[in-house]
Amino acid sequence: MTEDMVMSIGAEAIKTTIYLAGPLLFAAMAVGIVVSVLQAVTQINEATLTFIPKMIAIIIVLAIMAPWMLEVMKHYAASVMTQAGEFVK
Repeated sequence: MTEDMVMSIGAEAIKTTIYLAGPLLFAAMAVGIVVSVLQAVTQINEATLTFIPKMIAIIIVLAIMAPWMLEVMKHYAASVMTQAGEFVK
């Protein structure tokens, strides 16, 4: 196993992680910003107010994006398994 192979696997793992976490993090960030603006406008300073809308947004995005996320994970796992023979050399 060469350094190039390790770097390739690491880069692919990081890219896959970003692809999988990106939509969920973006949804949580967008809902957080909207709720924060609403809190600033209405002067309601409740720290727990953002929790429920973020959770609902994450559940909705996860339900919508789950097939795509599973396909990305399946593709990554298949590519690692097909290269497993080269890792031993």
